[in-house]
Amino acid sequence: MAFLDKGVLHSLIGMRAFFFAMKTYRIAMVQMNPTVGDLRGNVRAMTKWLKEARRAQADIVVFPELVITGYPPEDLVLRKSFRLDARLALDHFMKQCRDLTVVVGCLEEGKGRRVNNPTLLGVPSGPPQIFNAAVVIQNCQVVATCHKSLLPNYGVFDESRYFHPGRHALVCVINGLRVGVNICEDIWSADGPTRDQVSQGQAELIININASPFHKGKHVIRERMLTQRARENGVILSYTNMVGGQDEMVFDGHSLLVDAQGQVMARGKSFEEDLVLADLQFDAQLPSRIVAGKTLKGQVSVSYPIKQVVANMSVEEPKKKAIMQKPFVKLTSVEEVYRALVVGVRDYVRKNHFSTVVIGISGGIDSALTAVIAADALGPDAVTGVFMPSKFTSRASRTDSRALMRSLKCPLLTIPIARMWKEYLSLMATAFENRPHDATEENLQARIRGTILMALSNKFGHLVLTTGNKSEMSVGYATLYGDMAGGFAVIKDVPKMLVYELAKYRNRQAFQTQAKGLIPVRIIERPPSAELKDNQMDQDFLPPYEVLDRILEAYVEEDRSLEEIVQLGIKPQMVRQVLAMVDRSEYKRRQSPIGIKITPRALGKDRRMPITNRYVKH
Repeated sequence: MAFLDKGVLHSLIGMRAFFFAMKTYRIAMVQMNPTVGDLRGNVRAMTKWLKEARRAQADIVVFPELVITGYPPEDLVLRKSFRLDARLALDHFMKQCRDLTVVVGCLEEGKGRRVNNPTLLGVPSGPPQIFNAAVVIQNCQVVATCHKSLLPNYGVFDESRYFHPGRHALVCVINGLRVGVNICEDIWSADGPTRDQVSQGQAELIININASPFHKGKHVIRERMLTQRARENGVILSYTNMVGGQDEMVFDGHSLLVDAQGQVMARGKSFEEDLVLADLQFDAQLPSRIVAGKTLKGQVSVSYPIKQVVANMSVEEPKKKAIMQKPFVKLTSVEEVYRALVVGVRDYVRKNHFSTVVIGISGGIDSALTAVIAADALGPDAVTGVFMPSKFTSRASRTDSRALMRSLKCPLLTIPIARMWKEYLSLMATAFENRPHDATEENLQARIRGTILMALSNKFGHLVLTTGNKSEMSVGYATLYGDMAGGFAVIKDVPKMLVYELAKYRNRQAFQTQAKGLIPVRIIERPPSAELKDNQMDQDFLPPYEVLDRILEAYVEEDRSLEEIVQLGIKPQMVRQVLAMVDRSEYKRRQSPIGIKITPRALGKDRRMPITNRYVKH
């Protein structure tokens, strides 16, 4: 008979106890596309996803941040009736949550009122204490609530305007599993609630719910942050993100589940609704959390006192089939921007109850790319192009506009404007007497085109999609009430050089799949021109676009000074000219339609400059 060494025997006994003490929890992260204000519709969609999660035998189901109301609800939050209806919607959804633990993002109203300035006597108090909240539901009842602690108030975010910050961190003991729940921004700070939930509350799983909008490269930044947060706390992180378009924002989904070593266990799809499933195993007998070799239970510094709730629920443990993780399709930088633009157009049009769009087609690359994106988002039958030639329109523009719309299988109307333009000039002849022709006569053509597009919109219910890119909008190379007229600016945040990359990407995609929708090569290769006078080229008025885009990225997105931009190797006079054009054009941009955000700093909520502004340092 063989005898085991005493130390080995103790090790085997310990291993046996470890394996028998392991408990498995199946988590379902619901990456869905809510609509702001559609309380009933959001609850209907949540109920369908809940059924899917139930069929998948999930133990814990997680929905995104403010999923009941949609994100961001903005000033709807200040309406008492909206808050009441949102609570009723949550109550209705809770009735569907039998035998499940469900985490839901919602509003919660406190008993107190916010004080705008507590140091001043006689200053009226603000709105009620409203919280960006997450509730834990079990068996049709709320068993625990957490409030978002870190309220973003930068870029597109205005949360301090609406919400009161949470002061505690929630740890909910769910059938023996210690779960910390927090919301979006709370996970981004190393000193946020997660640290205390793990160190003081011994949380084994952090559930973080999100409405994190897309910009180019954002998912890489997110994943790097989450892996770091998981490793430094030695905890599993569940990151459930929203998907879909809301005004200028697009949410890309890309939900993540990260283990305690910072390895990604599961991913949600990019720009698509998805149910992300995973089985998590925990040692049911581990007495306290040990991180990086140190017990954090005795840590003294506490920023967020722990609020602990025990929420055990007696449920049967049916035998479950193992979860097979779906392969993740990684998108290139250009591909993810294209997908974001398609989703942004689709959701803006449909969520605002339009069914068709109209686009001015010029034969140039901006209108071509806008048309292709719209056709991909809505289908070719929903997109009408309008070609409006003047006496300055080239034969190439006529030919290429027809070829583009044939390729897309979209209808094209041709409405010449030469006669209307002559009528305008005749009408204004007396007023303009003894004045030379200048940009006024050029802009009249753009404004005639804008009037035609808006007339078609009124008559047929089309939404007008404008075609200006970020480079043009930044320097004001666009006509107010002309080519800026419309309802939605698809490529407003897309620099000109990226427009070319997107067009080439879409052509490669069409070629590889033998699908329709090729942009004629000449449109991509021709020098850009507004064609508002003879032999006109964009480069007559602007620096080369590759240089212009470098200047704009530095000034608009990075807030660099003239001196710093010159250090990039660009001529001072050219930089000075561009910066002056950007500053002068703020009044135009303020009157332009919103457009899809795809860069870290878009022209809109991200960048709010005063129109009346005498601070000039060029």
